[in-house]
Amino acid sequence: MSVKAFELVPAVERDLLMGDKARINIECIECCGKQLYVGTNDCFIHHFLLDEVTSSKGKLTYFAQKLLHKYLGLKKPVSELRAASALQRLIMLCDGILFLVDMVSLETVPSGGGAKIRGVTAFCVNENPVDGDPFCVEMAVLSSKRRTVQIYTVNKDRVQLVKEVNTPEQPCAVSLDGYFLCLALSTQYMILNYNTGASQDLFPYNSEERTPIVKRISREEFLLAAPGGLGMFANSEGVSQRAPVNWSESVIGAAVCFPYVVALDENFITIHSMLDQQLKQTLSFRDGHILQDFEGKVILASTKAVYVLVPLPLERQIQDLLASHRVEEALILTEGAQRNIPKDRFQILYKRILQQAGFIQFSQLQFHEAKDHFRKGHLDVRELISLYPLLLPASSSFTRCHPPLHEFADLNHLAQGDPEKVLRCKKFLISYLGEVRSTEVVNGCREDVDTALLKLYAEQDHASLLDLLASDNACVLADSVPWLEKYHKYFALGLLYHCNGQDSAALQMWTRVVDGDLQDHTRSDLYEYIVDFLCSASNLDLVWKFADWALHKDPTIGVHIFTKRIASKVQAELNPDDVINYLGKHSQALLLYLEHLVLERRIKKEKFHTHLAVLYLERVLLLLKSPTDEEQLTNARERLQAMLRESSLYRVQFLLGKIENCEQLLLERATLHGKLEEHDKALHILVHKLRDFPSAEAYCLWAASSRDAASRQQIFHLLLQVYLGKPQMAPDGCNGGEMEMAAVDLLNRHGEAFDAVRVLKILPDGWSLQLLKPFVGRAIRASMHACRTSQIAVGLARSENLQLLHDRLKERKKPIVISEKKGCHLCHNTFSEPDVVCLPGGVPVHTHCGAQRIRDSPTKRQLTNSSNHT
Repeated sequence: MSVKAFELVPAVERDLLMGDKARINIECIECCGKQLYVGTNDCFIHHFLLDEVTSSKGKLTYFAQKLLHKYLGLKKPVSELRAASALQRLIMLCDGILFLVDMVSLETVPSGGGAKIRGVTAFCVNENPVDGDPFCVEMAVLSSKRRTVQIYTVNKDRVQLVKEVNTPEQPCAVSLDGYFLCLALSTQYMILNYNTGASQDLFPYNSEERTPIVKRISREEFLLAAPGGLGMFANSEGVSQRAPVNWSESVIGAAVCFPYVVALDENFITIHSMLDQQLKQTLSFRDGHILQDFEGKVILASTKAVYVLVPLPLERQIQDLLASHRVEEALILTEGAQRNIPKDRFQILYKRILQQAGFIQFSQLQFHEAKDHFRKGHLDVRELISLYPLLLPASSSFTRCHPPLHEFADLNHLAQGDPEKVLRCKKFLISYLGEVRSTEVVNGCREDVDTALLKLYAEQDHASLLDLLASDNACVLADSVPWLEKYHKYFALGLLYHCNGQDSAALQMWTRVVDGDLQDHTRSDLYEYIVDFLCSASNLDLVWKFADWALHKDPTIGVHIFTKRIASKVQAELNPDDVINYLGKHSQALLLYLEHLVLERRIKKEKFHTHLAVLYLERVLLLLKSPTDEEQLTNARERLQAMLRESSLYRVQFLLGKIENCEQLLLERATLHGKLEEHDKALHILVHKLRDFPSAEAYCLWAASSRDAASRQQIFHLLLQVYLGKPQMAPDGCNGGEMEMAAVDLLNRHGEAFDAVRVLKILPDGWSLQLLKPFVGRAIRASMHACRTSQIAVGLARSENLQLLHDRLKERKKPIVISEKKGCHLCHNTFSEPDVVCLPGGVPVHTHCGAQRIRDSPTKRQLTNSSNHT
């Protein structure tokens, strides 16, 4: 694909060069700075001064001033010219003779010192000299008579042969870089190191069919004309590190003006990119036969005139490529131009090109590529947001980049009214902003990004709206509120108020949604969410303000405001007394809150326990007065009974007074009497009034729990005595037989709780042993077990005592050795006589020391071993 990379600008017109002499043709050219030298076929050298003139529109033109011309006197065309500016010399080849000419006067330098070399077919100057002398030029010379390459050094007034290198074939073209010669032989190209003699064949080539091209393009790298119309690159190792360019079969000259390869054939100038090897530009140029580059300046010549191929600024070329939406080519050219642009300037340019490329691909809906370019180019994300109408907050100070990065006024202009394209662009922006909002890309513009993202989420009904507001965000409240109201996102609006510290406004918004004043179906459990929100609210005034609304809605859930509240450093704790007073008008919630205090938090306060018990009792009494579901009454009584049994903190007498005359709550009265240790009254109610023998047994188990064995026996014996009482004491409708059977069942089921001997003494004489077989059998087994256990214990004690006696005897029989070197353990003096006593453990001491120890001992205990041993 074409791009305008160069302009062909005339430098020396025909009239200025040759006047009216029609037969004069240009044979060679040389340029050194502003100095231009032209060699012609009539053996003349023409010296021009080239001045560059830039017009107001930036167009470059050349003005040539002829300074001098000189006839060399050889009557042959001037074949080649090379300037040695440090020496103020021109190296000239004419009629096979290589000689030096003064650059200013064009006078031939005297031939002393070997300044002339004959039989030369071609030569080249080493642009990467190995000699460090700045006033010495190195060159390679090809001889017409020998298969050799001669290396010379050129000084101001002499030429000296340094080395001569043999070649396998007659060389016809040469280029030199350092020690490396790149040669075109008659049938092939080769690389030759003239210092070491090492050589590397490159590829075959027929010099008779077409003129070979050997061109040094950079350090140790050459450009060669290969078969098939290819321009091949080769380095000093004979390796091609660049892909070849496909130019014309009839190329007669080539040059490199990075990043382009310029080639000249009979009718055209072709320009290929070294970066992607594509043909970029073609210029018509007839009668051209010379193409050279001089310090980055590409000069061409026809037979009659000289032209300069002026490269257009790279930035202009890149912008032209972007204007034609050739993004990849523009990026390749930009990256390739890095070597020619200062680092800081290149970074700025490259970022801008990436941003422009991103917008081009964005307009083509190539979102993945656009995102990569935006990120690599460090795009100010507001440039992208500004394309979308109304997304940036009104308070934003952003203005678009100038010159602009794209040609679009807004998204509607870009999409040209296509709603599908608009939708896809919005989805892309949502994705892109979501990715970059947590990166350094949004530093300094977090408010703009988050507000834009909120608006997009609301408009597109995106699920991430709540995640945005639940996280740390910088959404602008003034801009966001009307947008959320427009799309009926009232729950999200409440979250936004909360993020901005306006919890009261948030709760008012949410309560209106729950009450049906506003429609928002974001959360079906919004009421529960409000309750949870109040549970964690640090502002107690807010809790008291909205708790009443929550309790009226649903007291069973609303009370969670108080029951699920967790005290912390941030969250103030509510005083239970204040909560109880507040819940006075919400009876159900009050009951649940007291249950929370007593049953869950296990608060040991009498007033809470008594209050809860009273509420349970009042609930039962209310259900007893009005006909209701039997199941409700049963559940209410079970809760009351559990409270009466398990708590020991309520006021028993107070509750007993409330149900003293209620014959329907006899079981509860019995429990209260049990709390007062009035077990006889409790059992009397259970047996004689309720005639509920299972409840009587259950009562004994409950009352005897956590008590010692004697207390348990007392309670169970008390129930047995009630059962075995006088017949006239039996309850109405209950004959003595039922009481006796209850007594038998009690003994058989709970025989371990009774003193068997005591029971047998009080049992009626007429009872058969078979009737009490389980009880008697269990009692006998228990008695035998106790007897045998005690026997085992006695046996173990005797065995232990016997072992101790055995150990004592062993200690008494053990010899005690004393000497004058050993000392008494008590006075630490040595023994002078054999009379000693032993302390427990066999420690010998003086007899008087042992006696003193016994006198000083508070228990006056006897020595365990008073025998004397030696």
